[in-house]
Amino acid sequence: MKVKIPLKQVVDNSYEITIDTLSPIHFDTKVAIITNPKVAGLHLAYLLSKVTAKELYIITVPDGEEYKNQESVNLILESLFQHKFNRKSMLIAFGGGVIGDMTGYVASIYQRGISFIQIPTTLLSQVDASVGGKTGINNSYGKNLIGAFHQPKSVLIDPHFLTTLPAREFGAGVAEIVKMAITFNKDFFLFLESADLTKTDLLQEAIKQAVQTKADVVVKDEKENGIRAALNYGHTFAHVIEQETKYKRYLHGEAVAIGMVMANEMATAMGLMSQEEASRVKRVLKKYDLPTSYSISDSLSFYERFFLDKKSLDTTVTFILPLGIGGVKITDKCEKELVISILNNFKEI
Repeated sequence: MKVKIPLKQVVDNSYEITIDTLSPIHFDTKVAIITNPKVAGLHLAYLLSKVTAKELYIITVPDGEEYKNQESVNLILESLFQHKFNRKSMLIAFGGGVIGDMTGYVASIYQRGISFIQIPTTLLSQVDASVGGKTGINNSYGKNLIGAFHQPKSVLIDPHFLTTLPAREFGAGVAEIVKMAITFNKDFFLFLESADLTKTDLLQEAIKQAVQTKADVVVKDEKENGIRAALNYGHTFAHVIEQETKYKRYLHGEAVAIGMVMANEMATAMGLMSQEEASRVKRVLKKYDLPTSYSISDSLSFYERFFLDKKSLDTTVTFILPLGIGGVKITDKCEKELVISILNNFKEI
């Protein structure tokens, strides 16, 4: 005996990404702004001059990747329950990628899902983390291993927030911009080679192109069953680096920069990318003082950590490798011996 539940349906999760000065916005419901002390100190007054609501609350969580965990999620949830938020309530993620990921995750699980808006304040979150609906937290096994796909209602990118961004944070965002150009848009990479992104007009153009590139990929593969995984170029290595250094030595984009260099070495060894192309990528990264080297103490231990990556299976590791500049290959056919030899190139001396 069988009972069929016909749940096939079309769900429209479309939303707009606005790149402009924030316009005044009013919510006829309860709203919680999720932020951290650093962002609040710099920009909360500006945001509150733009946002009003039926009831408005501020929830502050500690600043840093090491706090992107279940404890912080519990802190946010406790506040929402105390203030009797319901399914019509709204969350606003006001910060960088850590705040965006955690707020989106909380929104996905609170009363089985409520709405949220992304107002990213770092370059990295503006061009990457805020777009596409990937939410999550870290645990002792790795980065973003707990989470959900939960699209925001909108993304509001205001260049005003970048005026206080430290140089390292700026560079970390550039790394994610470079990532998208190398994997999907050769002309965009050529633009990045010659452009000075510290100039406002050129930065605005780079943000627009990066967001459009990511949006085009997400539309094709929202739940990362195929081509969207290519946006993890550099991340397979980066997540291990972040875990080894306990998320304290490098910003996420800095780890991604190193990860791209490592991936490029593999691609070069496999004949997928020329040495000249790999050198061009490294030059662009160095232009923004991004790290391009890392000392591995134990190559085998580093390799074993790959298996905690979400793209990998029990016995195979999936790597995202560039096909020159402007193309990408997703493969689980990299021999362990080759991978170890590449990792050995980064071993401590």
